[in-house]
Amino acid sequence: MSMTVPATIEPQIEPMVGRYVTFPIEGRPHRVYFEEAGAGIPLVCLHTAGSDGRQWRHLLADPEITRHFRVIAFDLPFHGKSNPPEDWDGTEYRLTTAAYTSTIRAFCGALGLEKPVVMGCSIGGRIVLNLAIDHAAEFSALIGLEAADFQQPWYDTEWLNRPDVHGGEACAALVSGLMSPDVPPARRMETLWHYKQSGPGVFKGDLYFYRVDGDLRGRTAAIDTNVCPLYLLTGEYDYSCSPDDTLRAARTIAGAQVTVMERLGHFPMSENPEQFRRYIAPVLDEVRARAGQS
Repeated sequence: MSMTVPATIEPQIEPMVGRYVTFPIEGRPHRVYFEEAGAGIPLVCLHTAGSDGRQWRHLLADPEITRHFRVIAFDLPFHGKSNPPEDWDGTEYRLTTAAYTSTIRAFCGALGLEKPVVMGCSIGGRIVLNLAIDHAAEFSALIGLEAADFQQPWYDTEWLNRPDVHGGEACAALVSGLMSPDVPPARRMETLWHYKQSGPGVFKGDLYFYRVDGDLRGRTAAIDTNVCPLYLLTGEYDYSCSPDDTLRAARTIAGAQVTVMERLGHFPMSENPEQFRRYIAPVLDEVRARAGQS
């Protein structure tokens, strides 16, 4: 009987470096984990609800991107390798618009980033719109993936944190249908694994911002894309933030650039990085061109 000998797998060290930074958010010290790679224009990447910065690993490892951008992905407090604040007493975690905005601005300040680009997905895409409304002058460009001013809830968040339900399995099950049907199987499972590892009640707490506190309807018309360009990219298979949701919001924002991404769903950067690159690379090229002109 013959045996197939597997090909030799060479060790590979990826280029990103992980570090911790401690800084105050709304007056409370937080120890936050982040990974970065590359040099050039700072590009801060925001993960989706209930997940963490690992979603951006393919962008962090892309030499064509990191040649021109210092790509930085951090874990929100309570997420990934970022702990709750030191004085946390077990109170239910609820993400608010104010806290989320303060976290991003404080993180950029702690790292001394000068007019960074911020790119966020899902809740990260929603908060990008809020940054564009209230703090546009602090950024050189804002990129919202799967972003809209509001999405109609289609799920019951009480199932996400119950003693009789496996929270990680429930969170992964909730989002499992939001990806394109032809994503690479390994990327699908990796994306869902991040959700299975989420802390108790964290996904539910993020959705408080997404469903309740972060409703931006009636505010997006105040966005001035002359102050800071705004790019909105949404996957065609996303039914949480559908292309129609993004297009509806964009109609209220003069100068917003909108792209519907084919063969992608709610997690473009992690579910199919190669397909996502076809859409994000031209946007980043335009950001570079604008920076060169200025």
